[in-house]
Amino acid sequence: MSDTNTLLVFGAHPDDIEFGAGGIIACETAAGRPTHFVVCSKGESGTNGTPAQRTVEAEKGAQLLGASLEFADLGGDAHFVPSLPYTLKLAAIIRRIRPAVVLAPTLVENQHPDHYTLGNLVRNAARLARYGGVPELRDTPAHAIGALFFYAITPEAEPRNQAALVVNVSDFVAPWSAAMKAHASQAATRDYVELQLTRAHLHGLSAGVAHAIPLWPADPLVVDSLAPMVRSARRF
Repeated sequence: MSDTNTLLVFGAHPDDIEFGAGGIIACETAAGRPTHFVVCSKGESGTNGTPAQRTVEAEKGAQLLGASLEFADLGGDAHFVPSLPYTLKLAAIIRRIRPAVVLAPTLVENQHPDHYTLGNLVRNAARLARYGGVPELRDTPAHAIGALFFYAITPEAEPRNQAALVVNVSDFVAPWSAAMKAHASQAATRDYVELQLTRAHLHGLSAGVAHAIPLWPADPLVVDSLAPMVRSARRF
């Protein structure tokens, strides 16, 4: 089981984490939780922004959210493929960071292929990271995370047949917005900041709060008591 309180967040592109889960990150770091970003490309195939520009934007976004950042090479933007070498590379990161909780993009296929491919790679990597006998990983101790959650970067990426864990981010809209605005190169495509805030407002209205971001657990969650389970989105 996890031996740290660290939150580890994977993104396929330099803006994915901020757009899809930035409000949650702001909430967690404000509470004192160490948070580390792993961005798996520099937007090499993107229409807007150069890799150098987007690297700077990613560094600024992580800084504004109070997170540390590293880049992992999975072949470059638009070149992700399910492969054992990439899975082992991410598993090695999980072993090094030793997080309690991991976030990754959802597995819904109707989105950028890098997003759902990375989600699958992270899911598989989290499993390999716990196995002590994997020869390629023997340089670091095995590590079992506490939970893996998936976040959606676009409305199309939201799973439709699975109940979500809804995180109230109403008090963290300002830092979240600032982190999204750090990715200025992407504003030429569409108003992503307004898109994400509108999504969060809609999810918030459904949950009885101002803004909320859903997460989808990879596995059933285990609690020791029902005592913390005092609030749900539905008002019976």
